[in-house]
Amino acid sequence: MGITSKTTLTQPVITEEVSAQILGPRRKQVGLLGGTFNPVHIGHLIMAEAVGTTLGLAKVFFMPDNKPPHVDHKGAIPVGQRVTMLQAAIHDNPLFDLELTEVKRGGVSYTIDTMKALTAAHPDTDYYFIIGADMVAYLPKWKDVDQLMKLVHFVGVKRRGFAPASPYPITWVDAPLIDVSSSEIRQRVQTGQSIRYLVPECVRAYIEKEGLYRD
Repeated sequence: MGITSKTTLTQPVITEEVSAQILGPRRKQVGLLGGTFNPVHIGHLIMAEAVGTTLGLAKVFFMPDNKPPHVDHKGAIPVGQRVTMLQAAIHDNPLFDLELTEVKRGGVSYTIDTMKALTAAHPDTDYYFIIGADMVAYLPKWKDVDQLMKLVHFVGVKRRGFAPASPYPITWVDAPLIDVSSSEIRQRVQTGQSIRYLVPECVRAYIEKEGLYRD
């Protein structure tokens, strides 16, 4: 009688560490909400919260521009004061943070230049650039928009009166519809009307303390 041997094949155990080596490091997904924030208001905060939670982003960065590229500068107050209000408005939400690349660079803020710098500095990060539905129609006018589309994922936040459609690839997100704008807030301050509940209380108090938007 011969002796037979039986070999049992077992599946290799793939630990999380080995899996990470096979698949490569996990990429970060973060949102960017750019703007003049003159001043920041609850509409900005609601938009950022909706996109961040809906898409499961690690962070949503508020990115104030140093100087907007359009002709109408909206009577922007000094960038330092706008940043101070942003810091106060987002400090208690762990999802939110600040991205000051455009402020530090100075000059006119073009998104394509910013995204080239950010993607070079953070090659492990996927960026989701958040814009309102009213801004989607203006994308063809953005500087080097076709190249920009290769650097970021655009996220459009739906808004009443604007169709969620674009020739560009846009991820559309629903958010509570809050009809408030920075220009309206500035006008209300200038005419002595209340802005309570339209901006965070810390922002309202800062505007009053510094006497902003009076002229």
